[in-house]
Parts: sequence; C-alpha cells; structure tokens
Amino acid sequence: MADASLSSRRRFMESTLAGTAAATAGGFVPFVAESTRGFANESPNDRPAVGCIGMGWIGMHDARGLAEFGDIVAVCDVDAKSLERARYDVRVGAGKADAYGDYRKLLERSDIDVVSITTHDPWHVKIAIEALQAGKHVFCQKPLSLTLEENQLARVAAEKHPRQQFFIGTQQRSDRKLFLRAVNMVHKGLLGDIRQVTVALDGGQIGGAFPVEDVPRSLNWDMWQGQAPSVPYRLHRFHQYRWWYEYSGGKFTDWGAHHIDIAQWALREDARGKGPVSIDGIDARHPVPFKDGYPTLDDWYNTAYDFNVKCRFASGVEMVVTSRGENGITFTGTKGSIFVSRKRIAGTPIDEAWDEGRFTDDDVRTLFKGKPPEEHKQNFFRCIREGGLPVSDVFSHVVAMNTCHLAAIAARLGRTIAWDPAAERIVGDEQAAAFAARTPRKGFEIPRV
Repeated sequence: MADASLSSRRRFMESTLAGTAAATAGGFVPFVAESTRGFANESPNDRPAVGCIGMGWIGMHDARGLAEFGDIVAVCDVDAKSLERARYDVRVGAGKADAYGDYRKLLERSDIDVVSITTHDPWHVKIAIEALQAGKHVFCQKPLSLTLEENQLARVAAEKHPRQQFFIGTQQRSDRKLFLRAVNMVHKGLLGDIRQVTVALDGGQIGGAFPVEDVPRSLNWDMWQGQAPSVPYRLHRFHQYRWWYEYSGGKFTDWGAHHIDIAQWALREDARGKGPVSIDGIDARHPVPFKDGYPTLDDWYNTAYDFNVKCRFASGVEMVVTSRGENGITFTGTKGSIFVSRKRIAGTPIDEAWDEGRFTDDDVRTLFKGKPPEEHKQNFFRCIREGGLPVSDVFSHVVAMNTCHLAAIAARLGRTIAWDPAAERIVGDEQAAAFAARTPRKGFEIPRV
C-alpha cells in the first residue's frame, strides 16, 4: 500500500473516531452535507479497507455491496472452494485480496478498518466481539445471535467499544417505500390504537433421514461447527443449517429477525427494557418428536415447521408469529389495518393515502436517526465517518432477537413462558430459563468483555 494511501486511511480513521466519540458524548453528530456519490467514493484514497468473513451466497452478495464503498483486501471462509471463488471474483477479491481459512488471521491485520461477518449463526457474536476488540467496525448479517445470552454479550461489547460501528444486515429498515412507510403510519397513529400485529414468516422445512457422509476435502468441518456440539458430517446440516436448532432458530430467527424487528420498531417495543411479557408456544409442530425441548433424532431437520406463537406486550397488544398466511406483517388498529411485505403494501389506509403529507423527508430522516435515507450499506459507511447510530443498530436488534429466541423456546417446550423485559430473563420456569444460554464447545468460547 502506498504511503499516501496509508496517510489517507489514517486520516479517515481519526475522523471516524472523533465523530463517533462526539456522537456518544452528545447524541447524534450534526448531518454533514452529502456528496453526490457518497463519502466513500469521493477519492480512491478515502476508501476504508474491508475484510469479509464467510463467503457463501449471502457473503458474496454482501461483499459486492461493500466493495462499492471500501476496498476488499481480505476474504475468509472455512470452505476452500468458497474462498477461492471469492478471492478471484472480479467484484470481490479481484485476484488481489488475501485469503484466509481462519478468521483470526484476518482480525490480526492492523490495516483492516471494517469486517463483514456473513457466517452461519453460531459464529456471529463471537467474531463480532473479537472484531470490536481488534478495533474494527462490524457489519454483521442477521440473525445476530444464537441465544438470549449472546444478545446481552453483544450489547455489552458494543457499549464497551463505542468508537466502532456495529451494524446489522436487516435491510428492510432501509426500505422507504414499504416498511418505513408502514412504521411511520403506526408511529403517527394513522391506524388508531394498534390492537394486534400478525407476523407471517412462512413454514419451515421437513426432511430426513439424512445419511452421514465423508467431509468434503475443501471443508474444515470442525471449524465450521464452532461452538455447537461436534457431530458427524451430513450434507443437509452444512447446506441447510437454518433447520437445525443446533445452529439456528428456524423461521423464528431467520425471517423473524426481519419482520419481528419491523413490527417491534413500529410498536416502539424495540428499546432496552421493551418486548413481550408472555409468549404462548402451544401451537407449534416439529419434524421430529421432542423431549424436554430437545429433538430425539439427529438425522432430521428439527426446527418448527408449523407454528402460531402468540406474544403479548404489557400494553395489551398481541403479536402473532405464524407460519400461516402470506409472508409479511399486518398491523390492525382501531381505525384501519395495513399489510406490508417485500413485495407490496396494501389496505384501505394505503389505497386512500391516509399518510399523504404525513410521510415527509423529515419523517424518513427521523427513522434514519438523523441521517439521510439511502441504501443500507451506504448508511453503514456514512455512520463510520460521521458517527451516530445507523438505521439498523445492534441495540434495537438485540431486543427483536430476544423475541425471536423466546418464540423458539416456547415452541420447543410447547407452552407459555413469561419474560421480564426489564431484567431480560425468563421467569417462573427453570426449564425454559435454561435455554437462555448454551455451553460452547471447548476452544470456541465467546469473549465476555
């Protein structure tokens, strides 16, 4: 790297730290006039260095988006085939990026400013915390966490490292035409008092029995498993990890990380101390028999495929998290109701434009926490330079992920559980409370900062 580039990157990081420190001390940093191309593209020497960890399909997609604002200097994956593809992809590594099979080697590099984490779920919090400790800004894909405890660990780490941005890849928070319009209508009271929210996530998968197979030569299976118990390799564990509670929460944490987040944002239930007080998981079915909340077979998918979980907030509002109906969110109030998804927003309030004149640029800027509305990753890089919270911050995401995990726990046990949002703990049910944390496999412990 040329001396001029090093000097420019040093100035970039110095302005970043100063801006973020100001945001921490006195609220949001005043908006700096936006250039026509966005700050990161003003000069080749103004672009931060990016390291990408996890180079599957989503990882490649994220990397190509991040490459519009920074220079990808390193890629990492436990699968050599994925790593090679990323290294030589013209829009990612372009044959110039260094390649690592162990993410820790990437984090050791002092020249890397930003780390993208697009691994599967059990690795997110561990790598994110270690990246913050290494002085990196973090872009982490959803869902952030594997357990309730990990939510708290991630938040504490973010609080302990206020100079680094910790951004979550929940891109629906940047969708002005659909999701932000719905959130604004609820915030403005245009639907009246909200009585019920229905969050439809689609059904999960049923499948098995899957045979044990030889581990592909390109794959570090032990490293891939991370904190989860070590088990024999099955192709469907690797390629379809979402449908195994060992690695994920099924639809509850997959689509739930998006839709529950939007629903609670609209209800203003996305701040610390907020969330449901009871979660009814009686109406849920799994592909295999369960005993005490654990699957009795290890060669089938095991996350819930059919469910209708009822979450009740202290306000009396009920949020139904269901596998039934069209994927999306329905807000029902005393004056009207709307449906919003990634494809459309509908309902009489939309048809009759109840929000005409009530959804302005200033309203959108408010939802963007004082920043101009823009593409998701651009907001991340803007906040790196200017400070302030991004539109998809770790603090609100943790609150949404609490609900996602609680829905999964209630469904696994097939009963109603009580949650104390202020204390962030399951109350009155020792068996359910035991699901709040997991003991990671030795050598894969998560740092506690």
